[in-house]
Amino acid sequence: MNQPVILCGLGQVGRHVLDYLIAAGIPVVVIDDQCSPEVLSREKVRLIQGDFREKDVLQQVDLAGARGVLILTSDDLVNISAALMVRHLHAGVRIVVRLFNQNLIPRLGKAVANTFALSVSSLTAPLLALTALTGQALGAFSLDNDRYQISEFTIHERSSFRNHSVGEFAARHRVLVLGHDTQSAGMKFLHAVDGSARLAPGDLLVVCGEPRSVAPLLEEIDEEVLPHLRWANWLRRAGRMLGRTLSEIDLPVLLCSAVLFGVVLASTSVYLLGVGLPFSDAIFRTISVIATGADMHEAELVQPWQKVFVSALRILGAAIIAAFTAIVTNYLLRARLGGALEIRRIPDSGHVVVCGLGNIGFRVVEVLLQYGERVVVIETKRDSKFVAAARRLKVAIIIGDATVLEVLRQAHVLSARAVVAATNNELANLEIALLARELNPRQRVVVRLNDRLLSETLRQEANIRLALSIPTLAAPAFVAALFGDRVLSVFLVKGRIMAAIELLVQAGDSFLSGHAVRILAIDYRLMPVHLRSGDVVVPANILDHVLNPGDRLATITTLPDLNRFLRRERVPADCHVEVTQVPPLARNDMIQWLQQNKNWNAEEASKGVDQLPLSLGNNYTRGQAENLIALLRKEGVQAQIT
Repeated sequence: MNQPVILCGLGQVGRHVLDYLIAAGIPVVVIDDQCSPEVLSREKVRLIQGDFREKDVLQQVDLAGARGVLILTSDDLVNISAALMVRHLHAGVRIVVRLFNQNLIPRLGKAVANTFALSVSSLTAPLLALTALTGQALGAFSLDNDRYQISEFTIHERSSFRNHSVGEFAARHRVLVLGHDTQSAGMKFLHAVDGSARLAPGDLLVVCGEPRSVAPLLEEIDEEVLPHLRWANWLRRAGRMLGRTLSEIDLPVLLCSAVLFGVVLASTSVYLLGVGLPFSDAIFRTISVIATGADMHEAELVQPWQKVFVSALRILGAAIIAAFTAIVTNYLLRARLGGALEIRRIPDSGHVVVCGLGNIGFRVVEVLLQYGERVVVIETKRDSKFVAAARRLKVAIIIGDATVLEVLRQAHVLSARAVVAATNNELANLEIALLARELNPRQRVVVRLNDRLLSETLRQEANIRLALSIPTLAAPAFVAALFGDRVLSVFLVKGRIMAAIELLVQAGDSFLSGHAVRILAIDYRLMPVHLRSGDVVVPANILDHVLNPGDRLATITTLPDLNRFLRRERVPADCHVEVTQVPPLARNDMIQWLQQNKNWNAEEASKGVDQLPLSLGNNYTRGQAENLIALLRKEGVQAQIT
């Protein structure tokens, strides 16, 4: 932790990153040409004033001894120029650069060695989407095709979780408990959490799991439940869509169509009942007389009134067909049909309305679609570069201003699952949030903001509790990138900075290979989340799994423990394991274990088993001792750490 981080650019994102680095106890050197020393006086951060693209300015810091360089301005060209200059001065230092251009992000790292490019929109969109779906997300990360989120909630008086143990709660809902805060014991993190503790009203839990597992937990305590949701079978949903489609068609088109079909129905009835033709011949004869110049078959018309009827039908049909063709053609020329079909695709309820189809808005739409959600987009610019892409994803798009109440009604905001205000205008986002709350006071509204103080004020004073600051959401990822590509996310939980990391077991890595996950988890305070052995995901008993080359283990830990683990710091081997009871059925297995692991002969092993307590050694780490006891307990052998 003694290696400093070089932070270039102290804008909105840079300031939040600086706060995380200070909270983690990492020394920081800031390079900025607009910041004054007084601003950083309280943080005791070294400030170098100047343009970090210039060689003379960068040479004032020790790049060789730095943990990494963060370049975080809002100008892609400035950031790339600075990154190239840093790489010119030092070939090995890690560079984390902020970029807006999506095409450059995956390519810059390939072109410039040990350079990691991040996009704020790509980092924050999953959190905005998860917040819209579940009501909260402290952090999120992806593993293969699976997403995980970290959330916290408080047990209330009527909660169904009351009186359940923490272990029972975690197993039942398929989540990991990262923290448990009680009035009596205070906040406990990771392995310090007591699995046997009973949940009581007022307890706070921090959990990690897949969104489908976390969402039901948050919905129980979420006061903003989804109102007015109308669920029905396919026939009723199709009927409602047809009704909305018809309501959008011009009245002259509807009237002319109704007259045409009415005449066809009446004429078919006359041919069927009056002339005596079968139904198929009756409708065929009607269409022939109305729409074509075909023979009127006067030989079949024996009554005078029948001839008068067919003659009138030919004249009336010609007039109706001409009027229908003119009105429908005019309607199509005015391009109203496309709008009608677009409106037809807007769901009645249960969908997510995304306002603004910019960089962040489009990423939010993509994440929501990955979760199988129905999405409706409101965008002001018809020529936005993301409109065509969103339509290819079969998303309903309304071209209009989301700050207009009627446009929100058209998107069925009243019965939507959530509304995401993600335009580039903070004032417009605030206006959308207030209008959505006016339509439905219990609506879940996620508001994109840049100003952290404004977002905090809205949550506290305006009851818009999902007002989120984009720099605050993006900052942890830039900190995580300093620790390597395998760090998936960094998030803040009750003042404690935690990291999600994926470990790849390499061939010849004696530190990981051949060791049980439980040993590493206890010695380095890691919380295993996901384990893939080859192409197989280990579903349960991750702690018992012995790591082999090629295995990928995802864990969550605190930032200091992560640093200790990445440095491969040795753990004190000062634990003593003592066997206190050996059942008769396990006696032979215990003797065999002593012969294999302690190099005892048969007589020594038999004597040791008969004369309890039996010492198995005093040079175990805590993880090794706990793992040994777990293995012995599977055979019914009782042991303890002394």
